[in-house]
Amino acid sequence: MRILGIDPGFGKLGWAVIDDGFKLAGCGAIVTGPGGDFQERLLAIYREIEAILDRFAPAVLAMERLYFSKNATTAMDVGKCIGVVLLCAAKKGLPCAEYTPLQVKRSLTGCGKSTKRQMQIMTGKLYGMKKPPSPDDAADALAVATCHYLASSSAAAAAIGGMGPR
Repeated sequence: MRILGIDPGFGKLGWAVIDDGFKLAGCGAIVTGPGGDFQERLLAIYREIEAILDRFAPAVLAMERLYFSKNATTAMDVGKCIGVVLLCAAKKGLPCAEYTPLQVKRSLTGCGKSTKRQMQIMTGKLYGMKKPPSPDDAADALAVATCHYLASSSAAAAAIGGMGPR
């Protein structure tokens, strides 16, 4: 199964595509410059996500659930970005799953309080990388895709406490 993982963000949106057996097909980040027109930035995200979906043809999209930060305006902008990603997935008929940061951390390291560095090290080991993907947003997206891969098998889902797609 090919999985597209998304680490949502407005200025930088991380993405990673994996295949069964911890095979990385591609990863990167969609960067929209600060100060640009809001609608144009959303349109750029839309076009990039559509291109990724066309290029990699994933079977499912897994996304990190928005963690509400102290800045409500930023959270709302990221929420709008998430809406664009979900629209792209809906147009392709892709099922979507969301995972909290706690679920992603627990599935990869066994500890919900793992640091970003610990997550990057574990992700790198799972995919046989000498160093984790860059930027951090791409590494986070890879972790989300991996979380979904692990949760999609019933044995793995039981091992991480039955967490899976919502």
